[in-house]
Amino acid sequence: MDLKFQLFKGASFHLKSDVADIEADKIQIASKPRVKNVWPVRKISFPKPDTTLTGSSLTEFLRRVKRREIENEVFTPHLMTQVDKLLAEGYTGKGLRIGLVDTGVDYKHPALGGCFGEGCLVEYGYDFNGDNNTSPVPIPDPDPYDGCVGHGTHVAGIIAAQLNEHNFTGAAPGVKLGMYKATGCGGQTTNEILIAGFNAAFEAKSDIISCSAGDDSGWASDPWAIVASRIAAAGVPVVVAPGNSGNLGLWYPSTPASGVNVTAVGSVENTVLPMLLNEATFTVGNSTLSERFGLRVGTPSYQANITLRLWPVSNNTASETDACQPLPDDTPDLSNTVALLRMPTSGSGCTAEMQATNLAAKGCQYLLWYSQSNREVPGMYTSNKSIKGAGSIISSQGAEFITLLNEGKDVVVNITNSASAGIFVQDLDDPVTGGYTSRSSSWGPTQEVQVKPQITTPGGNILSTYPLALGGYAVLSGTSMATPLLAAIFALISEARGTKDPQILRSLVSATAKPKVWFDGETAHDNILAPVAQQGAGMVQAWDAAHTYTILSESSISFNDSDHFVGERTFTIQNTASEDVTYVLGHTKALTVYTFADNSGPVLKSTTFPNPSADDWAEVKFASDEITVPAGGTSEVTVILSPPQNLNVTLLPVYSGYITINSTKSESLVLPYLGVAGSLYNTPVVQPGYDGGVYLTNTDGHFNIPVAANTTFTINRPGSNDSSSGIIYPKLVVWPTLGLPALRADVVAVTATDLPTTKWKGYETIGSLPGYPLYLVPRNGGGTVVTGVLEDGTVIPEGTYTFIASAVKVYGDATKEDDWDVVETVPFTLKYKS
Repeated sequence: MDLKFQLFKGASFHLKSDVADIEADKIQIASKPRVKNVWPVRKISFPKPDTTLTGSSLTEFLRRVKRREIENEVFTPHLMTQVDKLLAEGYTGKGLRIGLVDTGVDYKHPALGGCFGEGCLVEYGYDFNGDNNTSPVPIPDPDPYDGCVGHGTHVAGIIAAQLNEHNFTGAAPGVKLGMYKATGCGGQTTNEILIAGFNAAFEAKSDIISCSAGDDSGWASDPWAIVASRIAAAGVPVVVAPGNSGNLGLWYPSTPASGVNVTAVGSVENTVLPMLLNEATFTVGNSTLSERFGLRVGTPSYQANITLRLWPVSNNTASETDACQPLPDDTPDLSNTVALLRMPTSGSGCTAEMQATNLAAKGCQYLLWYSQSNREVPGMYTSNKSIKGAGSIISSQGAEFITLLNEGKDVVVNITNSASAGIFVQDLDDPVTGGYTSRSSSWGPTQEVQVKPQITTPGGNILSTYPLALGGYAVLSGTSMATPLLAAIFALISEARGTKDPQILRSLVSATAKPKVWFDGETAHDNILAPVAQQGAGMVQAWDAAHTYTILSESSISFNDSDHFVGERTFTIQNTASEDVTYVLGHTKALTVYTFADNSGPVLKSTTFPNPSADDWAEVKFASDEITVPAGGTSEVTVILSPPQNLNVTLLPVYSGYITINSTKSESLVLPYLGVAGSLYNTPVVQPGYDGGVYLTNTDGHFNIPVAANTTFTINRPGSNDSSSGIIYPKLVVWPTLGLPALRADVVAVTATDLPTTKWKGYETIGSLPGYPLYLVPRNGGGTVVTGVLEDGTVIPEGTYTFIASAVKVYGDATKEDDWDVVETVPFTLKYKS
């Protein structure tokens, strides 16, 4: 690809030759004076999950929201972020263009305008991959349509969906969208295609660029991050998903969310769990007015359309014995009814099969179970041949039916066959995780100790549009869903305040955000806020951001690690009000968490969510606890921070908190900060050991168990035509403790060979493994299978060898030998089949 753009000039290419020639060509290209850097092309995967509306209908929807006529139906992600309040004031993002870099979009969807091009909702874009999914190279075309992946269509709907049959809109339904499609139906792409997409979106004069994809690298110096950061520095806000690696703990934001000027968006769980059920209806008494309800199809499914009267097994919604025993002799013939019954209680000895058998004995052919709570709608199953249809509904719907039936009213249900039923969105309760930061949301900080994510929005369990061929609507989760919501919020705030400045917009949403308390995956700890490395400033409050009188010069502060610590920092407060405003400064601590597990051994142990925590925090003081800023003026604040003193710095604790800023205009603002107590440079980035280290294993099985010293591997000779199976190869595993600027994997001969050697860190190496050295390596590591060749194509002779894994320390200098950590594996013997 010719990457000839205003902000990034380069090319991507594929070299076809033997390994030695490719390496030589790569070195020759890199040595040219006009070549500033050479990076590997990386494969990136987008997550792939399992009536036309007019402008007047949208206007009516917004009018009803403003008058709160459908307040109980306000879309919860909008309610959680105050988007509903901005929509009620008439802000829709009108006049702004949001460029998306994603998997394409089904613009034929009625809720996304139904067309592509000038005058359409999706009015511009390009397909950098093309629709030929069998081609080994991209065949681009100007049409970004996607009917097979869905990710981009879901993202587009979160931003700009028009009013639809499920009574929601996107957060900024007045914007125009551009789509830069980067994948085919497989959902895979490469970083240079994404770089092209970002640049094309910028050059098409997008006002905001949003991308819900990333690479594990997590370095600001990654080329994709460089591009994203340059675009933001040029005045276009760039919002990016930091990834869904929250279970891996600290230091995992992906690229390009790691870009210096990029806004990374973490995920919060929706306060409800939208579930897509089959639509059914019911009527009461002689009424001809049908009411909708949601039905989860069980086994057997409803094969025919039925209209039958409901018959309750009992009139008690707390019953635990519905049809658990044979029904009384005076039970009427149930062949022309749908039996309504409560699901059996676990441990009661009663089963769904027993209930079905007892009801079938009285002629029943259709069953409708109601759940024991509104938190779930389990699928129900019966193998009874007399039952022709089974389904389940939420507890409150069952209770409504029982109440009507107890009042002596007839309830008739109309259930359409399962294959052609419409969709009903059922909001289930989520009292456990709803409103808290998603466990899956990736943590910061970046490898350069910058705050990421900077902000969070709802991304867990989000209803949005989906390709018509895949059902039209879907509920998906992840920072992929949180990111476009912030892009839409940026559009609303931009419209309200008349600014598109990326730094101002990021500062506004950060300062007015609502930090969340620490949720460890099971319990909310109301006495401590969640770490800044997990949630940034907290959840966006869009109305507050659009209307605040105060603009801070910073969206966050990093105090870096102990080696680079500077305890006195400044920021400015700008007062846009027409009168003087006094601000009272304070400090709120957040949970301190360790990078590594507490242990007394010589090797650092990796840990996963929730990371170990410590009851120690920084102390924050100010040059003055109170400051008055004149109308329209700006004043400087000096922050003096003392790191926590009672921590195990070997385990790299990350401390954080919030500077609080409360004004006489009744505004409560926050400025998040974080720092690392300990030295990143002195932390070994590679170390020996099975649990989070460097070691020798093999390809036998999936568990990567270390092999004993002097293990012999008999493998196929490189270049032979032997296709026999069952060959077990040696494998080098490297799990870095932190992100690595550079990683080498060298081969050292223990027995004599005729190959030339190079001295490295006291070893005589015969060369490196294929693919090495690696640069900007993430913490999640991986393994390299050894097939008997070196990086330059040389065949390794039979003999005994060991691997030397070496990596540049964080903040190290690759040109200095002392700035590399080195690990030697156990020796092994390599033989070839004769």
